[in-house]
Amino acid sequence: MTSRLTPVSAGLPDFPWDTIGEAKARATAHPDGIVDLSVGTPVDPVDLIIRQALYDASEFPGYPATVGTPELREAAVGALSRRFGIDGLDESSILPVIGTKEAIAGLPSQLGVQPGDLVVIPEVAYPTYEVGALLAGAAVRRADSTVALGPESPALLFLNSPSNPTGKVLGRDHLRKVVTWARERGVVVVSDECYLGLAWDQPALSILDPAVCDGDHTGLIAVHSLSKVSNLASYRAGFLAGDKDLIAELLAVRKHAGMIVPFPVQGAMIAALNDDVHVDAQRERYRARRDKLKDALTGAGFTIDDSEAGLYLWATATSVPELAEGDSRTTLDWLSERGILVAPGDFYGPRGENHIRMAFTATDERVDEAVSRLS
Repeated sequence: MTSRLTPVSAGLPDFPWDTIGEAKARATAHPDGIVDLSVGTPVDPVDLIIRQALYDASEFPGYPATVGTPELREAAVGALSRRFGIDGLDESSILPVIGTKEAIAGLPSQLGVQPGDLVVIPEVAYPTYEVGALLAGAAVRRADSTVALGPESPALLFLNSPSNPTGKVLGRDHLRKVVTWARERGVVVVSDECYLGLAWDQPALSILDPAVCDGDHTGLIAVHSLSKVSNLASYRAGFLAGDKDLIAELLAVRKHAGMIVPFPVQGAMIAALNDDVHVDAQRERYRARRDKLKDALTGAGFTIDDSEAGLYLWATATSVPELAEGDSRTTLDWLSERGILVAPGDFYGPRGENHIRMAFTATDERVDEAVSRLS
């Protein structure tokens, strides 16, 4: 029997990582092994206090609540205030999610974006913003400036600062203009702030910062992840913060769908959010790796753009003689021949086709190996 259902995947772009299989195989074949700098996945140990908290919470046999424990929401409020100066939140402003990729992919649908509505994403963007819009049947527009939208009034606008992949940080004035523009039109703003705690060359502000929104969180949702600063990618641990009415609506939808963060993971999140020592230590590990790779890339003739924050270097090879006319795929192949795997910039939209994204989420030994090969 032929199904009458239309496959949802038919309307989605190709999964980016499936397109670099040959480059990965080439890099893996290097005599000294692959240096995989393509994915921003943590490689350092999960701190013992987090692992102990996970164990301590593992005895609970029942169903946890979608809203999360009061202790978890209190810990999230405290961490946002302590680490980023975000005030005016309380427990009803927080909603834990099963990893922020899942949350971003589902947000347009769960917020009521309708087929044919417009969703705006950054010109160079993490692919899941587009996927979430397409799953809701929405139209997608890439724009970094509200001026570029003219009279258009989208249902939802995604921001990402610090940016994945570029590492660009949006300044206070830019963020304030977006908030003002969105409120005049009733547009919901979702700000992906997963890299907020990893600013290098200039400070990064949350959309919820009082300097940005004057303490009024209406129409604003910030997305926060523990994958990066606490090495909890495998735990699928994140949360949303912001407008209490939007959080309540998302909670109502997610309760019906049974979208619940496991209780042991909630316990681990509490420990991670209440402790800044492990966060500071991890940040310094990344700083050291970043400095080494940045020097190695520039020494090899690459130009680094933006990269003010986050876990990546956004680079072009226009000063490398054999790559002067090449695009991101040519550079990908050149690096893979040296056993180094990166992400081609075209993963993130047409504006990225001349760049590569190099992650510094690799062990010190592998980073040193990449530095050696580049020099």
